[in-house]
Amino acid sequence: MSQVTKGRVRALRIGASTGAIAMALAMAGAAAAQTAPAQAEDSAVEEVVVTGFRASLANALDVKRRENDLVDVIKAQDIADFPDLNLAESLQRVPGVSIDRDGGEGRTITVRGLGPDFTIVRLNGLEALATTGGKDGSGGANRSRQFDFSIFASELFNSVTVRKSTSASNEEGSLGAIIDLQASRPFDFTGPALSMGAKVGWNDLSRKSDPRFTFLASNRWDTGIGEIGALLSVAYAERKTLEEGSSTGRWENPSVAFNSSTAFPCTGAAYNPVSGPPLTCAQIGTVVGGTTPTTTAAAGTANNLWHPRIPRYGRLQYDQKRLGVTGSLQWRPTENSTLTLDALLAKFTNNRDETYLEVISFSRAGQGLPQTDVVNFSADDKGHLIKGTFDDVDARVEYRHDDLKTEFNQFTLAYDTKFGDAGHLNVTYGQSRSIQDNPVQTTFSFDRYDSDGYSYDYSANDKLPSFNYGFDPTNPANFVYANNTAKGDASLLRLRPSKAVNTFKTFRADVDYEILNGFTLRYGGDYKEYGFTSWEKRLFSRNLAATGTTFTAEAGYGLPAGVSIGDVSRLITGFGRGLDLPAGVPTSWIAPDLDKLKKAIGYDCNCINGNGDFRLSVLNQLGAVRAITEKDTAFYLQGDFDYDVFNIPVRGNIGVRYVKTEQEATGHFNAGNVTTTVSTPFGNLSEQVATDGVQTVSREYTNTLPSLNISAQPFENVYVRFAAAKVMTRPQLQNLTPGFTANSQSNQTLTRGNPGLDPMLANNLDLSFEWYPDKETLLSAGFFQKDIKSYIQQTAEVMPWAETGLPDSLLSNGNTAATPFTVTTNVNSPGGKLKGFELSAQRPFTFLPAPFDKFGAIVNYTHVKSDIAYIIKAPTYSAAGVVPRVQLTPAVLITQPLVNLSPDAFNATLYYENAGFKARISGSYRDPYLIQVAPSATNNNDVRIKEKTFNLDTQVSYDFGHFTVTLEGINLTDQEDSKVDDSTRMISEEYVHFGRQFYLGVKYKF
Repeated sequence: MSQVTKGRVRALRIGASTGAIAMALAMAGAAAAQTAPAQAEDSAVEEVVVTGFRASLANALDVKRRENDLVDVIKAQDIADFPDLNLAESLQRVPGVSIDRDGGEGRTITVRGLGPDFTIVRLNGLEALATTGGKDGSGGANRSRQFDFSIFASELFNSVTVRKSTSASNEEGSLGAIIDLQASRPFDFTGPALSMGAKVGWNDLSRKSDPRFTFLASNRWDTGIGEIGALLSVAYAERKTLEEGSSTGRWENPSVAFNSSTAFPCTGAAYNPVSGPPLTCAQIGTVVGGTTPTTTAAAGTANNLWHPRIPRYGRLQYDQKRLGVTGSLQWRPTENSTLTLDALLAKFTNNRDETYLEVISFSRAGQGLPQTDVVNFSADDKGHLIKGTFDDVDARVEYRHDDLKTEFNQFTLAYDTKFGDAGHLNVTYGQSRSIQDNPVQTTFSFDRYDSDGYSYDYSANDKLPSFNYGFDPTNPANFVYANNTAKGDASLLRLRPSKAVNTFKTFRADVDYEILNGFTLRYGGDYKEYGFTSWEKRLFSRNLAATGTTFTAEAGYGLPAGVSIGDVSRLITGFGRGLDLPAGVPTSWIAPDLDKLKKAIGYDCNCINGNGDFRLSVLNQLGAVRAITEKDTAFYLQGDFDYDVFNIPVRGNIGVRYVKTEQEATGHFNAGNVTTTVSTPFGNLSEQVATDGVQTVSREYTNTLPSLNISAQPFENVYVRFAAAKVMTRPQLQNLTPGFTANSQSNQTLTRGNPGLDPMLANNLDLSFEWYPDKETLLSAGFFQKDIKSYIQQTAEVMPWAETGLPDSLLSNGNTAATPFTVTTNVNSPGGKLKGFELSAQRPFTFLPAPFDKFGAIVNYTHVKSDIAYIIKAPTYSAAGVVPRVQLTPAVLITQPLVNLSPDAFNATLYYENAGFKARISGSYRDPYLIQVAPSATNNNDVRIKEKTFNLDTQVSYDFGHFTVTLEGINLTDQEDSKVDDSTRMISEEYVHFGRQFYLGVKYKF
């Protein structure tokens, strides 16, 4: 007996995303219209009703099959039914997509090995950028083009489309993928709809409860002026979690110092943080890329071993609140025309507290500082000072508090109409703004100087080392709060608020007309105006003498008379649950108490008071004062075709896109002690120094981007797809500033931006094979290559001061215009090739006998390989003043994989549906991947690596009709977040965990 599968949804999830209801109502109506004729024709036909999750999967496959481009689709029931904290975690189910987590929650995505800077995100059809802040070890505040998906709850959207190939009609800017996020609209529904949901969560590490709420209301009305629809949806969630573990601040070896004049040279006389004279180059031997020293003398000397810079345990507390609101108004004045107004608002706060018990003296550098004495030590075969006892150690308890806020809004007005018999016009205007605010970033530290008897031991487990401090860290009497310049400490108090604003204004027009049977001509263009501004403020001290005004770095301040450490501290307790800590590791220690310190010294007054100068200014961090305006104008011409070639249906598109990019970048630098008033993008800075401390650079460039997509159907339900395109990604925003930071006049170093960076270009090729045996089944294999012609990386170059373009008035410490400085900046590098393949299978097990026929599975696997040429030594040139300037030596390159690329990744979901009962378990794995490559800030390790992860989530629910009860488990294996240093030594940099998350929820529909 034949079977007819019908995409009808009868079991609606309350509290699910809005599109689940939209899809359900639309498909239910279509199915109802088809049921009567089918039964009339053949009363013996068995009806197989596809419901819920299975229906959404079938609908997503149908969209994928009909597209000309290579796409993967998640429909609303997928998103709402996956046990996901946010949109990033929903996206990890797509083949080729992996995510990176911050604080145990998905934040950014990688598509086919290309990280978040290579991905464009469109909200309701228009490009947008949403950014937030993160902990320093995860990249800190986002000042780039990468989209932070953690801002949005997955319930806000009814579909997500991942476009892995591009066509001329799609915006430029992506080497990896275009992510389309579409919120629901009232015309998605056949009539009125209302849904509500509530959940309560529990984390087994923080032992805190977390509420989540969803709401949707939609309706449409026939009026005398046409049909009108309105929709409102709201998603709100709170989350309180802990992150606990160990970190090192990276491992370093003072005998292996990076210098741009050679690759990884012996420096011979570098300062060592442990006792004993520095070794000569002959004693040290040649060290390349962080490998083990080659001489016996070097291997047996503590001064020539790798050691942790800041060995410590720590706890981070997260307090998150996420609110999302979507609204849509639609008016259909005629059958062929629709006017749509969409609004999307999101607020995400992520306040964070960090507390550490640490040793800081191992991280100090510079001749003449008091040294830490090595009492005894052990080395491993990789050159690590893996175990030791030390005297004259400086210990610290450090506490940092961040208030992190992101406000995002987008408004879009679109008019869509048909004209003539075969024409179609779409005109869209939209604006979006993302404000990432860090109004409070406050750090206090209590120190203990020259403590004896400290020991550490990384030999048994480098991820969970053993520490013996030799004193009681819970006793306030064992610490002091005072600035100690002899120790080089000037940061016992840090106030560093910051802010960044990203804005988009977009106008777009698209026309398509079927000029021949089977051939449609498309043309149009768009204009985007993009703005980026950022600043960071720090404490500054001011000399009020009549001779002028000077600004110095942050400084520590003492406590008022009669106030002790015990009066301004609190006790951290219960550390280490679930970590299996070594015996003797402290699980309690004191930490600064911000509220008590505020009352004692008034650090937040932004003023001069009796306890010190606590005023904040951008003057100590002018390198972070940036403004960029980018105007992108694009035009495209594309032909869509659909013909039979030798009786094989062939369809696709071919086109070209022309893009003009205009950029204006403003940067700042401290040009001396002259006080002036300068107008900046942030208003008038009455204490801004020197008019030549502001520099604005303008440039423009054009790109021509051809593309081709072909889909052939040689057999029924079998598709062969090919795509080719030239693509581009513009430089990261923070790298375009012409400003600079003079790191050290004594060490002759500075960091500056590069507004002359060119975009990253690539030639992409894709080939895929897809077989759809039925509406719910897919077997596919895809192969891809990205020939990256230009990459952007950080490098260091030695040049005379005169060649930096900076005024000589900035020089001090005996430096002259001829003094060589090491300039760290970003440059275009050669790039390389990326190759890989994807395998995907999706199938309900209807071919099995009961009860196994109610099961189904989705499995995908991705393999990617890349060889990227990184510059580890910049080229050298003839001296300043020599004309023409001659390159003396070429750049030195090394080959490493692309940053953020995991060679292997897979996702798997096993589901079960029977009447009202549904269950699902999902696993997501990704291989280790690079997070940094030398010579950027790796402390002379050749790379920094994030280790492999496997996340396991589950969901069980029962539908009682109008009510559905759901139980979810997230991160069931309590997956740790682990980073290591160096590709050869692979020593732990950070090892933390976040606990398991559970949710119990109820949903109601009407």
